[in-house]
Amino acid sequence: MIIATTNDLPGYEITETLGEVFGLTVRSRNAFSQMGAGLKSMFGGELKGMTKNLETSRQEVIQRMAEAAAERGANAVVAMRFDTSEMGDAWTEICAYGTAVKVTQR
Repeated sequence: MIIATTNDLPGYEITETLGEVFGLTVRSRNAFSQMGAGLKSMFGGELKGMTKNLETSRQEVIQRMAEAAAERGANAVVAMRFDTSEMGDAWTEICAYGTAVKVTQR
């Protein structure tokens, strides 16, 4: 599965557009991580546990989006984007979305 943030793929021709596809997850934060992050934010610096959680979540939603595209018969996703939002005090929604397409190499 080719996944690109661009609207086209150099060297490929989009032969069919199959529609928008999504990959979603909602994550809650570990209470101990939350307390540690609160302390760390007072002094500055990277919140490594939060960074790792976000990286893992993004990979998960990309995989889910690719699976949704494959179910539609796509071999590529173009115009891929991420979106995140807070849900309450301790939940974060992470979404990957894009347009499922069929492409052929030129």
